[in-house]
Amino acid sequence: MKCYAVAEIVVTDRAWVKDYIQKVTPMVEAHGGRYLARTSMLEKLEGERPLPHTFLIVEFPSREAAHRFYQSPEYKPFRERRLAGSTGDFVLVEGEDASRVARIAD
Repeated sequence: MKCYAVAEIVVTDRAWVKDYIQKVTPMVEAHGGRYLARTSMLEKLEGERPLPHTFLIVEFPSREAAHRFYQSPEYKPFRERRLAGSTGDFVLVEGEDASRVARIAD
């Protein structure tokens, strides 16, 4: 089952960003990931939380593939730099409808 990494990022120190994008993008792809969105073009329709600087959605073929990427030794130093230079949330979302009503794309 597909799994989506969803991140809301507020950058506090831009020093890590350029190198992160250049080096991490091929790492994600090597683990079967595919970027669906990496953007600062956001429009709030509801809610009280402030908008993040960047919103990211990466599709992985499975939860296991997402974990392999996230826990990989080659990603670790980039993850640490991102965590030191930003705040936000990074979550995994299963590609399913728990109510079993909607048809989820394969």
